[in-house]
Amino acid sequence: MSRNWIAVASADHVQRGQAEGFMQVCHGKAAPLRRLHVGDRVAYYSPSQVFGSKTRLQVFTAFGLVKPRETYQAQMGEDFHPFRRDVLWLASQHAAILPMLEKLEFSKGVKNWGYQFRFGIFEVSTHDMQIIAAAMGLAHGGLDEIALVNATGSKIPVQLGLNME
Repeated sequence: MSRNWIAVASADHVQRGQAEGFMQVCHGKAAPLRRLHVGDRVAYYSPSQVFGSKTRLQVFTAFGLVKPRETYQAQMGEDFHPFRRDVLWLASQHAAILPMLEKLEFSKGVKNWGYQFRFGIFEVSTHDMQIIAAAMGLAHGGLDEIALVNATGSKIPVQLGLNME
C-alpha cells in the first residue's frame, strides 16, 4: 500500500530536484528519506520561492512518485553531501494551500496548521493527498489514475508502483 507524504522546501530547491529527478529533505538528512518506499506519493510544499526568504509563497510546487532506488548520498559541495531519493515527478500545476486548509484532515480546524511543516516531511492521509493532487491538476479519476504528461502534451497513464525505473 502506497503512503502519502508532504515534503517541505523552497520552490527554487524543489525546482532543482525536479530537473534532476530527486528529492531531499531536512537539509540532506538520510533518516526521513528511509521511511519512504517505492510508489509512495510525495507533494512538495514551498513556504517561500527562495530558501531563506521571508516572502511567503505557501503553495504545493511538485507532485511525484518515489522510484525504486534506495536512499543515496550525493556531493553538492566540498563539505555538503546530502542524502536523496529518486522521484518520478509528474507534470502538475502549483496550488495554493490556503483554500485547502479547511478540507485537509491535518489542518482542518487547526489554528497553527503550519507547525507540522517544521519537521521537513510528514505523512498525510489518502484523503488529503487526493485533495492536493486534484488542486495540482492531477488525479481526476483518483490517485491510482494519475497520468504523466510527456513532451508532446499527451497523457501517459502511470500505474503506481510499476515500471518506474
